[in-house]
Amino acid sequence: MDIFDSVYQGTPPWEIGRPQKAFVELARAGEVVGSVLDVGCGTGDHVLFFAEEGHEVLGIDTAALAIRKAEAKAAARGLSAQFLVHDALDLVGLGRTFDSVIDSGFFHVLSDEDRPVFVENLAAVLAPGGRYFMLCFSDRNPGDYPLPRRLVKEEIRDSFRNGWRINYIRPMVFENSIQPEGHHAWLASITRSEK
Repeated sequence: MDIFDSVYQGTPPWEIGRPQKAFVELARAGEVVGSVLDVGCGTGDHVLFFAEEGHEVLGIDTAALAIRKAEAKAAARGLSAQFLVHDALDLVGLGRTFDSVIDSGFFHVLSDEDRPVFVENLAAVLAPGGRYFMLCFSDRNPGDYPLPRRLVKEEIRDSFRNGWRINYIRPMVFENSIQPEGHHAWLASITRSEK
């Protein structure tokens, strides 16, 4: 059983019953275009939001229970969103490409060893010129909890140094169910090079 399956027996703090405001704002600004892949989609709130916006969307997660919950939500709303139990460190195994990839709280749980594996897989499924949108915990959060990691901007820049263009990394709030004010976060927009 995936470690996150046990977390989804209840309601994890990152499950807020709706998409993060950061992704709603990206959609309203027209930044997320075309087909969309949601890595670490959880119970599917972002997938369902982008499906309602008219995008072809696939959500993946290693937690089978989260995917079952996501499929139930989609069925209840009559949406034809796709979900798959799949490892985001094997995006190549999806056998297709996307115009946009969204990440709400996935990158910040990766180990130093897994980051380059993920970035390499991301490049394989993101069409040239396509964009990756990441919402992750920032180093501005106080405390000393081990996960999720709190990233400094330079870690993001270092991970996407070769074959990518950083459009922006800006402060954002990561909403959750336990802190009304949310967590300090970074919202990054990163484009895969055309070459």
